[in-house]
Amino acid sequence: MDRLAALTAFAAVIETGSFAAAARRLGRSPSRLSRQIADLEAGLGVRLLHRTTRALTLTEAGQAYHEHVARILAELATADQSVGCLQAAPRGRLRVAAPMSFGIGHLAPLLPAFLEAYPEIELDLALNDRFVDLIDEGFDLAVRIGRLADSSLIVRRLAPLRRVLCASPAYLAAHGIPATPDDLAARDCLGYSNMTPNEEWSFLHPEDGRPWPVRIKPRLRVNNGDALRLAALGGIGLGLLPTFIVGPDLAAGTLVPLLAPYLRQDGAIYAVYPPARHLSPKVRVFVDFLVARFSQF
Repeated sequence: MDRLAALTAFAAVIETGSFAAAARRLGRSPSRLSRQIADLEAGLGVRLLHRTTRALTLTEAGQAYHEHVARILAELATADQSVGCLQAAPRGRLRVAAPMSFGIGHLAPLLPAFLEAYPEIELDLALNDRFVDLIDEGFDLAVRIGRLADSSLIVRRLAPLRRVLCASPAYLAAHGIPATPDDLAARDCLGYSNMTPNEEWSFLHPEDGRPWPVRIKPRLRVNNGDALRLAALGGIGLGLLPTFIVGPDLAAGTLVPLLAPYLRQDGAIYAVYPPARHLSPKVRVFVDFLVARFSQF
């Protein structure tokens, strides 16, 4: 007995309500379907259907069996479709959201290589430091930075995130170098207004790793990291910024790192996208591309 053919016949008879209708759907004769289901009943040792001249009804055993059969056939169809998605050529419009500074400095330079590798993808990149709702705003995926809130989104880690507290040499010469995080309460700080809360910076006790929150009084609040970098370079105050923005300034000595033993480094750079039964090829290849390119970031 072809078990899969018999299960398909059984499900079709239940869904259509008759052997004749199921035979038309499957392209088999009614007598063949009847034999397949009879063989299935014989193998199971139970009757699955009550047959009368006017109707077909499920027995109690048939009802329970049909629930399992329907689930098995659905999972098989899903498996077939997922393999088809893997083989399909990535194509179509791909909408991506990313933070402004990271997008310009690190994501945009990669796009020519990606688009050359996948000529049937049309990429729509939105650079914005605000939080975007992927589903409501119609994005396929987003690059997010920091510690992620719990959500139903699928997450792929791209690279570690390293933040540094820094200030210009001129600012430190005028105001002194802070010895502990508590010293920041009396200093001019630069606040990132997209961070919640934006008037508290979180440090760690170096001895035992306990949280050390510090309330700051930002002299300047900005919703963009590049603008904060320029403010720090201009001597306005101290900024808590990612190294992907201020790395060259630290290397050149135009910004000075501070309080390194107290800094938390538990964030990362992520690709996030809505859950789906089948990940579209265009999203899959873009995420894999980012993972490969940022693995040594």
